[in-house]
Parts: sequence; C-alpha cells; structure tokens
Amino acid sequence: MPTTPEMSMDMTTVGDDTGLLDVLQHEVAVFARRAEQTRLGGVGQVRNSMDRAAYLLLNRLDMEGPMGVKALAASMGIDSSTVTRQVAPLVDTGLVKRTSHPEDGRAVVLQLSPRGAARLEEVRSSRRQLMAELTHDWAPKEREQFCALLTRFNGALSARMSVPGAPAADQQPAG
Repeated sequence: MPTTPEMSMDMTTVGDDTGLLDVLQHEVAVFARRAEQTRLGGVGQVRNSMDRAAYLLLNRLDMEGPMGVKALAASMGIDSSTVTRQVAPLVDTGLVKRTSHPEDGRAVVLQLSPRGAARLEEVRSSRRQLMAELTHDWAPKEREQFCALLTRFNGALSARMSVPGAPAADQQPAG
C-alpha cells in the first residue's frame, strides 16, 4: 500500500483491525479534504466551477425529475431549510426553475432548467475526464471494485445518518 507524506501513522500496524481502521479513517479524512479542496471539479475551465451542494442538487433533479423542496430534501437526507438555502442561487442563475405544482398550484416544484441540464452535463463530462486521469493506470476490474466499495461505504454512511439520534447529514463535521 503506498504511503503519502501526510500519513503519520506506522503502516506496520495495519495487520490488525485497529491499525487498518486507523488507516481507513485517516484516508477518508484526507480524501474528504482533497475532494473539498479540488471540489473534484474536473479538468480545464470547468475545474472548481460547481460546488458539491449544487452538483448534488442538480444531479438529483436530473435523475428523479421535478419535485418539491420537501421531497428533494428527503431524497437527499438533508433538512428542507438546507435545500431551500442551497437551491436559491441555482434559481437565481437559471440552473433550476421554480414552477407551480400541476395538481396544487400553491405548492412549488423545482425542476432542472435546460441551462441547468447543459451545465450539469458539462461538469459531469469534466469530472469523468478527471476520474479517467486519476485511475488511468487501474485495471477495469479495479475501477469496478473501487466503485462498488465506495458505493457500499456511502450507503453505510447514509444508513448511519438515518439512525435516530445520529447528527443530520448536513450537520456532520468536515473531518
């Protein structure tokens, strides 16, 4: 296993679960910091051009279609007030449209605008290129395994956040 200058722990302790878990928590913390520093924004002009909250909101609206604030918040596992705060600049910049609910004109539905869809695809493409660059020397099977394990890890984090008494996802420390 390669080491980085940031790793201060003794890698010889990885043989037992405590050592392995120490390495895992450290690497997750380093990943979170680096992901936030780069915003995993991709390459070229698109790099660092969309924050995590915007990307996740636009992606969710693209994948699940138009929905109200409460439904969007529930599907993302965050508070409605957080979604309202995060979606406001997306509406202001024309990436998301607010429309009336077709069955209840008093309710608001959020929808990805054509401009938002184009911008999201631009960011996705740039991020895809970044992922290709970062894993260019990985075998296809390694990419598949990493995706499966990261998906499983994120699922476990999501499940943990839904446990009563656990802090809300938008109140977690950055690490």
